[in-house]
Amino acid sequence: MSWFKRDKPPDEKLPIVEDKDRHVRTEGLWQKCEGCRQITWKKDLEANWNVCPKCGRHSQIDALTRLRLLLDNGEYTEFDSQMRSSDPLQFVDNKRYCDKLKAAERSTGLPEAVVAVEGKLDGRAVQMCSMEPRFIGGSMAAVVGEKIARSVERSIRTGSPLIVVSASGGARMQEGAVSLMQMAKISAALMRLDESRVPYISVLTDPTTGGVTASFAMLGDLNIAEPGALIGFAGPRVIEQTIRQKLPEGFQRSEFLLKHGMLDAVVPRLEMKQYISRALKFFVA
Repeated sequence: MSWFKRDKPPDEKLPIVEDKDRHVRTEGLWQKCEGCRQITWKKDLEANWNVCPKCGRHSQIDALTRLRLLLDNGEYTEFDSQMRSSDPLQFVDNKRYCDKLKAAERSTGLPEAVVAVEGKLDGRAVQMCSMEPRFIGGSMAAVVGEKIARSVERSIRTGSPLIVVSASGGARMQEGAVSLMQMAKISAALMRLDESRVPYISVLTDPTTGGVTASFAMLGDLNIAEPGALIGFAGPRVIEQTIRQKLPEGFQRSEFLLKHGMLDAVVPRLEMKQYISRALKFFVA
């Protein structure tokens, strides 16, 4: 006696199911925290402004998200959006610099590594520059320097405070000395801003390194950073290889810099807007 009974004729074939239809599509829906190594639903992470709800680790956010976080209702007027970098040195490494610029613009939807805007923070008009770390590492090119310098000039004309949020690997090597010149140009503009008695708040996020750290990122009337942000000129590995010594735990992280007097405060991302608002009341009062 047969244990199983065939319900279908022997010659009838079962439908072929594609392999891709056998699996539930979950790729990209979850993200592992680099701090606590816990898996988090990506939408929950984004709703918390990319701050891990389990350990509080701050992951990077893009320039436009930063503007929505800090400015009232996420509303602002953008300036100099038509400006794009040229290729003065016709630079080529693993690929042409001009091709890298086009690829970065396609992937980020931005023409350069900084967005310069005017908006309101807690009802107060401000000029703000937000750097985009995904655009060739947030590197400082001639256009980045020009847009920040123009924001400084608008602050001088209008008397509205300036806020610059840095997220950068430093000067853009593909533009050579032209990129390095932006350090002096922005620093000179900030000196004029200081003489005009207009506040400048610098917000340093992960990472803020190289020529950006060596110029405008550390020149604020108030220098504040997010928790755990890497801040420095040369990177830790370069320093270790140069001095041939092991660096202290947490070296070049924002908490280390605060302890050694290089920063005025370390402020969690979700408290940043309120903190800046209080600081501006102090400066302007």
